[in-house]
Amino acid sequence: MVLRPEELVELLPEAEPFLAREEQVGAPGERRGLVLVHELAGEFDAAHAGALAGSHLLASLPHELIARFDVDALVDYRAHRPRMTFNGDRYESFTAPEILLYAVEDDAGQPFLLLHGAEPDFAWERFVAAIGGLVERLGVTSVVALQAIPMPVPHTRPVTVTAHATRRQLIESYPVYWGELRIPGSVPALLELRLGEAGVDALGVAAHVPHYLAQATFPAASLTLLEHLSRLTGLHLPIEPLREAAEAHRTEVDEQIARSPENTAVVAALEQQYDQFAAAREGNDLLSEVGEVPSGEEIGAEFERFLAEQERRRGD
Repeated sequence: MVLRPEELVELLPEAEPFLAREEQVGAPGERRGLVLVHELAGEFDAAHAGALAGSHLLASLPHELIARFDVDALVDYRAHRPRMTFNGDRYESFTAPEILLYAVEDDAGQPFLLLHGAEPDFAWERFVAAIGGLVERLGVTSVVALQAIPMPVPHTRPVTVTAHATRRQLIESYPVYWGELRIPGSVPALLELRLGEAGVDALGVAAHVPHYLAQATFPAASLTLLEHLSRLTGLHLPIEPLREAAEAHRTEVDEQIARSPENTAVVAALEQQYDQFAAAREGNDLLSEVGEVPSGEEIGAEFERFLAEQERRRGD
């Protein structure tokens, strides 16, 4: 039986205050104006940067669960096998994937929503329609995606980002560096497209993760995502713990790279490419925000390598 979009999500009693307020709205200007942030973990979350950013927010800020999605209808368990615990002669536990919606308060007491969990494998259009229904019912007026993609950039330079939006005005301080690119689709991308078609402001930032760290962790990318989220929305977010984690991780990576002349040479070449681009853009006050952007061919190559590695790991 095919589920309708609204049947994919269960609203919990904690959502009632949001629903009740929006039911009293008589004009668009009276809407609450909530921000919905999403960082669904999937193929477009290199180094788990988006998921780490979301987990950090949940660990650092007051929050409550207001909705959960039907993962049995959305996630391919054989492609992303959940973990089970086997002890001696019996199975003891099963850790199911989750797709959860939280109401969170930032450091200034401002509420926002966070969609956290696995990217759906199935029913993309129905899932996106379900999110669209929640946007309308909960008073959301802005939706922001946090993602990360592998790029030929060095870990020794500031993390750069690509910004995208349904309206140019939402990201007018971010330059446009390339034209049309053909890339694999994702649920966050489809969500942004469909929200834009419905007249809802949707935008996002994708942190550029050094391709040699794309399968590991890279807290500096998570830190950058939250910095840009704060800049784009005005939310007051705790970032110092991530800054400390990024600094410690940088030291660890430096030590590992230094053990291999080949790796040292690769990083040095990436640094030269980055610095040449920076020098060419000297005087642009956006440089520290966006930095190096590789060619379309390099972007496509890194995507293909990253996705192939993801497929190989699932096969293993």
